[in-house]
Amino acid sequence: MGADTTTIEQSLSRLSVTDQVIQEHKTKVTITTTSISDKPVKAALTKILPLPSSKATSTALPAKPGSTSKSKEESQPMVKPVPIVQQPSVKQFHLGMFEIGKPLGKGKFGRVYLAREREHGFICALKALDKAELQHNRVEKQVRREIEIQSNLRHPNILKLYGHFHDSKRIFLILEFAGKGELYRHLRKASRFSEPRAARYIAQMVSALRYLHRKHVIHRDIKPENILLGIHGEIKISDFGWSVHSPSSRRRTLCGTLDYLPPEMVKPGNNDNSYDEKIDLWALGVLMYEFLVGEAPFEDTIVMTHRRIARVDMTIPSFVSAEASDLIRKLLVVDPLRRLPLEQVVEHPWIRKHCAKPDTTVTTIRGKAT
Repeated sequence: MGADTTTIEQSLSRLSVTDQVIQEHKTKVTITTTSISDKPVKAALTKILPLPSSKATSTALPAKPGSTSKSKEESQPMVKPVPIVQQPSVKQFHLGMFEIGKPLGKGKFGRVYLAREREHGFICALKALDKAELQHNRVEKQVRREIEIQSNLRHPNILKLYGHFHDSKRIFLILEFAGKGELYRHLRKASRFSEPRAARYIAQMVSALRYLHRKHVIHRDIKPENILLGIHGEIKISDFGWSVHSPSSRRRTLCGTLDYLPPEMVKPGNNDNSYDEKIDLWALGVLMYEFLVGEAPFEDTIVMTHRRIARVDMTIPSFVSAEASDLIRKLLVVDPLRRLPLEQVVEHPWIRKHCAKPDTTVTTIRGKAT
């Protein structure tokens, strides 16, 4: 096990170096862009790279007999090299940089804590993963992939991964702090969400999924337990442990949560169990059903759940509106090619009905808003 732990440390070290190189590269690009648009800096560059003077002349060679004289050419000054700017070194994260607060949650391989960065007072969440547990369950590659993918995502409805570090026993992920916690806890407390609230959440999920799919990322494990709420109540997709970057090829790995598995993964007699990003569309339909009903549509024993998913054997209660039922049925389709695309989901009447921008016009009478 010692050798495996060393392998994890080496892998994370390579990630840290890669992150540093990328960060330095980004810093250089920013400096160059700013310099071009800044007039005082242009003047400084003019001193380093002198432009040809209009008064400068060049000595012309005598013309040969019988040849016509050519126009005088301006002399070209010698170009001096631009000095290289030394970039600041990137700090290496370590546990001593943070004040650890209360536990925010517990997972299979570790815990998440509220934390504050000591120097600047930045509030974040610190996810501590036990290396021994990761090695025992053989999910080292999964954690590495989670770090690689999530650290490159920037969307208001996706939980940010700011950085990572490790010690001899644990791996630490520095995550965005989602002030209102797990969506699953809110759903259990409310039993089921109202249609306006569910529609807002689904619209935000669609925005995040469109962003992921444009970057060729398949989440593969969408469910309420993997969604957090920000301080303003906005959706934050988290836990990218099963996500994959797949720009061209189809995937075959059976993964995710049973109640959310699509037919292409569980359909009996299907020799080709490959799939693409449309499995996230199926999961979105299951998520919408659970928001409105309070339970997953195919929840049963393991064998019966597989059968019901393959046949789309579900019953939508009568208290769910006709518009919502229509959207659920257009997402939960056996044929992936016939599932409603994300671009059309945001235009669906149910979404437009509950997510239209409110009228912000305010009429003031004698200093009072009405």
